[in-house]
Amino acid sequence: MLTCKNIHILGTSHISTQSINEITQFVANTPPDIIAIELDKSRLHSLFHKKNPSFRDIKHLGIKSFTLNLIGHYIEHKLGKAVGVSPGDEMKQAVRLAKKHHLKLALIDQPIEITLKKLSKQVTFKEKLNFLLDIIKSPFSKPLIEPFDLSKLPPKSTVKKMLSFVSSRYPSVYNILIEERNQIMAKNLYTLSSKYKDAKILAVVGLGHEDAIKKLLKRANSNNHNNSSININF
Repeated sequence: MLTCKNIHILGTSHISTQSINEITQFVANTPPDIIAIELDKSRLHSLFHKKNPSFRDIKHLGIKSFTLNLIGHYIEHKLGKAVGVSPGDEMKQAVRLAKKHHLKLALIDQPIEITLKKLSKQVTFKEKLNFLLDIIKSPFSKPLIEPFDLSKLPPKSTVKKMLSFVSSRYPSVYNILIEERNQIMAKNLYTLSSKYKDAKILAVVGLGHEDAIKKLLKRANSNNHNNSSININF
């Protein structure tokens, strides 16, 4: 967990029972005033009203975005089944705790529709080919990372290795799914922190976003401290 100004950033795994327990313990031991989560309105609704992807979604997502969403849903379902936890259960726990303790809830992520449409438009042919090749080669290749207990948080070294691989192999995907969303979430957290200066904020984000958001917030705080009139750009 990382702290910046009045924000506590808790990195989680979306299929980890450890993450659910850590959120629960943090709220019990250090009650926040606001819980900010790595979700948008659409994903929050979907989290509590589970439904399988429907062909009707093609109308507003487009066929490429719909396909990406379908693949992501399948992977999450398989992983969640393996560990006995539904993907996003740690976010659901954060929402339930906010409601139980009458805390403000802030949604800090970019709308999923925007993210999916960017993916469908900006992912290059080379990256698509790499994806296909990686699937074909995977049964015969050495695993990229050492096996670990999926119910627990992966080691930081494992997360960095995975991010480095995606960044080099799929730069467009990395930019859209990681870098751009890091900046959006950091900016939303900074705005939230500035608006509620005396509030304690717990930010629940995926472990792969944690360190980058921390750095962006530190940079913004440093810039603001050095020049109170500066326009903060992430």
